Amino acid sequence: MPPELDPTESSPQKRRDWTNIRALLPYLWEYRGRVLAAIGCLVLAKIANIGVPLTLKQIVDRLDAYHQAVIIPPTILLLTYGALKLSNALFSELRDVLFARVRYRAMRRLTVRTLAHLHDLSLRFHLERKTGAISRDLERGARSLSTLLNYLAFSILPVLVEFLLATVLLLGRYPPVFTVIVLGSVTAYVAFTLMITHWRMEHRHWMNRLESQANNEAIDSLINYETVKYFGNEDWELRRCDATLIRWENSAVLSQTSMSVLNLGQGAIIAVGVTLILFVAAHQVAAGQLTLGDLTLVNALLLQLFIPLNFLGIVYRQIKYALVDMDDLLDLFERTPEIRDAPTADKLHLRQGKLRFEQVSFGYQPDRQILFEVSFTVPPGRKLAVVGASGAGKSTLARLLFRFYEVNGGRILIDDQDIASVTQQSLRAAIGIVPQDTVLFNDTLYYNLAYARPEASREEITAAARTAQLHDFIAELPAGYDTVVGERGLKLSGGEKQRMAIARAILKQPRILIFDEATSALDSQSEQAILQALRAVAMNHTTLVIAHRLSTIVDADQILVLDHGRVQEQGTHRELLQQKGMYAQMWALQQQEQAVREEERLLGLD
Repeated sequence: MPPELDPTESSPQKRRDWTNIRALLPYLWEYRGRVLAAIGCLVLAKIANIGVPLTLKQIVDRLDAYHQAVIIPPTILLLTYGALKLSNALFSELRDVLFARVRYRAMRRLTVRTLAHLHDLSLRFHLERKTGAISRDLERGARSLSTLLNYLAFSILPVLVEFLLATVLLLGRYPPVFTVIVLGSVTAYVAFTLMITHWRMEHRHWMNRLESQANNEAIDSLINYETVKYFGNEDWELRRCDATLIRWENSAVLSQTSMSVLNLGQGAIIAVGVTLILFVAAHQVAAGQLTLGDLTLVNALLLQLFIPLNFLGIVYRQIKYALVDMDDLLDLFERTPEIRDAPTADKLHLRQGKLRFEQVSFGYQPDRQILFEVSFTVPPGRKLAVVGASGAGKSTLARLLFRFYEVNGGRILIDDQDIASVTQQSLRAAIGIVPQDTVLFNDTLYYNLAYARPEASREEITAAARTAQLHDFIAELPAGYDTVVGERGLKLSGGEKQRMAIARAILKQPRILIFDEATSALDSQSEQAILQALRAVAMNHTTLVIAHRLSTIVDADQILVLDHGRVQEQGTHRELLQQKGMYAQMWALQQQEQAVREEERLLGLD
């Protein structure tokens, strides 16, 4: 048995079925002309379908009247019967053709809307998200939209139209007992289906959660493939995923068993209804109150009605499942972006690129503050470096400058404009970054380089690669710039990925540059070459350097020493050494470490 579910989460009354259905209306409204035309074809198809048993009754009565004489085939009626069959097929297929554009356009729009919403959500959400689960919810959400549109428009509506036409026909031509039996059978069928399906929803809802959890665990283990191998935890990952799948299997078996109960009950109701109505019709034929053609008509009409009604049970279940599947997606849409442009936000007007932090305080959580009233200014075209121990808040400065988070106190200004009052798009267009961890798209080297400025020419991209000391490496590859880098750039080394990031920052041509441990994955020789390139690039840019290796920032115009989120020291490299404070201690320690590494290299121990 699955664990007890929270009734506030899994109860059908708590799900927003009607809200989910109303969410379909905008997708239908865009192609309302096609939808109306498709519905028109549907009605014509059902009229033709009802005409089939009526024509069959006329054929049977005509043939029965001449059963002792020479039979003259009723040619017109036979041709009419064939024409009605053809019309039903023709209008049904035409309906599907008209609605195809509506259905697939809706799926496309929902997918794009979801992706846009995910991009709008804050960095905090994406750091906490479970990629596998979101991927599964997105897949099920798009699929459920297609299911709802298809079944609501072309399964439920056709059955309703056909049932209405059949009821009118029965009431108009036959005793009320026929209509009573049909209505009673349908009412019992629908009530039984609703009751059992609501019961089954708990198992379905729990199945979805376990499926998403297992999918997330599997994808997470593959994304962290190298970590799994480092610790030899393949069996651990398999057992973890299998434990979730065992629970999913138990829920799936219960779900399947309950479906068998539902199918058996539906079949029993239909069998009783058909038997009763044929029993009454047969007695009336024997009494001479109905013709043999009437018996044929009633039998054919019931078969036409109950066959789609039997399918309606499956459709109803699929619609309920689709509504459940849409819940997680709509929950995602209800998550509002943490960072929004102000209603009066204007574009950032860059003049010189002056950067200023004024008494900035910030914490990722209310009870864990990272920065405490940090203030500094980077004049236009100058370089300021920030150093400090891990966890001091260095990289947080870059995230706040990009406005991935809102500051809790103080202001960040560019050319005296508060970044909270400008559009995020214009702000980020003015800033380039070489991050500590460079993640690349699973595409070619050229695509990843051009991503910084897609409209750039090939010559500009090549020039940026040369400046980042990357072109020679690419030229030696068999596929050159068309080499695929693998998921997250796994086919490249750490140094190669950092060169890619540097090339992209160069290509973007921003006014403000951020180097967040930009040479941390490079060896000493490569580091010096890259540093020369970075100095050339940063010459006319306002530059913020976040560094661990102090040897890379000795030329900075100002150096800021952060300790537990507070500015402890500030000055040039020479000034800070003379103060003999934290910076001087860090410098001495790193010089000792470098001397040891150099000695090990000379002795061949590295």
